[in-house]
Amino acid sequence: MAKYRAGVIGLGWMGMLYDMAERIGDLFNIDDVDRPTPELEVHRKIHHHGHPGREGLPSSYAEALWDRPEVDLVAAADRDQKRLKAFEERYGIKALYTDATEMLRTEKLDIVAVATNVKGRADLTCLAVENGAKGIVTAKPMVHTLEEADRMVEVCADAGVPLNCGAISTTHPSFAKARELITGGAIGAVVSIEAPRPGAQHQSWSYFLDSPPTWVIGIGDKERRGTGSDEFRGPGGSDEFAGQGMMVTEAELAVYFRPGAPHLRVTGTTGEILVPTMATGFKLWQDIETAAGVSRVETPWPDPQFVGPYGTVYGLADVIDCMEGRLDEPKNSGRRVAVALEVEIALKQSSARGSVRVDLPLEDRSLGLNYDWFR
Repeated sequence: MAKYRAGVIGLGWMGMLYDMAERIGDLFNIDDVDRPTPELEVHRKIHHHGHPGREGLPSSYAEALWDRPEVDLVAAADRDQKRLKAFEERYGIKALYTDATEMLRTEKLDIVAVATNVKGRADLTCLAVENGAKGIVTAKPMVHTLEEADRMVEVCADAGVPLNCGAISTTHPSFAKARELITGGAIGAVVSIEAPRPGAQHQSWSYFLDSPPTWVIGIGDKERRGTGSDEFRGPGGSDEFAGQGMMVTEAELAVYFRPGAPHLRVTGTTGEILVPTMATGFKLWQDIETAAGVSRVETPWPDPQFVGPYGTVYGLADVIDCMEGRLDEPKNSGRRVAVALEVEIALKQSSARGSVRVDLPLEDRSLGLNYDWFR
């Protein structure tokens, strides 16, 4: 008998469709219920069991939950009847809802996947906790505003509910290996971190922080750009931070954001962990004693190496590991994503004010971001 009852809210791409159809260029400026549903292969099987970290793993939350032997996927909610029907046909599940609130109150779920649009995600997460959820995974971006992020993180923390916000590369076990190497002194004391952007909807750098951010300086941000629209501040695309800057933590660790930088660089006193791109994976450089003296050379990366993308599988695994006491916090936890969101907003504030220092935490929690592809 399965340990956990699970349900999915939102049967779009992350909720279900990625494992039934090829991605289409659907419109993002119309309501979910009116978006086109692609031609579905309801019973196709594109993945294989027993190959963690390799091609073929599930992409959607529905399939990832269905594949876990200790999880019983029992319900789904979506306003689109076509998608509910496809879910029922694929999984044989009859508990289908057009009202997510009704599903949460009726089904008493242990694990909830919130794969809706961004607006309302905080409310649904908090409602899931209120109705007894013990673990939650969401799609990205986490939220629009700092207030929403605060609420999600606080409610989940107070209830002891692990929260993973986004199926991104950071959920992969190779990131835990990188942190293990750093903690074990493989590159000495960490002196700086570098990334191309703060990227609150897909960040890796915040996983490697050991103390909270205290201030930032940003330059060169750009006006809102793109053609998408959302319900946070109306039409107009993304205003995610597009400049460069620096953030300093309480422990005086500097994190640099520079367009063109590698996906991640963690520099230590005796080495460096580098991810040029996620396609290349991790590289380890260490100071080695040679006949000519100490040289920094590339050394073999210990398994596991990054193979993507399939963050749904690994984010869910983190949440279950937390629920069962094997992990303290998901690698892409809501808390870490909220840190990145606040840093990104603060960098925008700094740039807009002439690149002055902006101290954290920010007082105005109504501040937020717009996203081009996401609402």
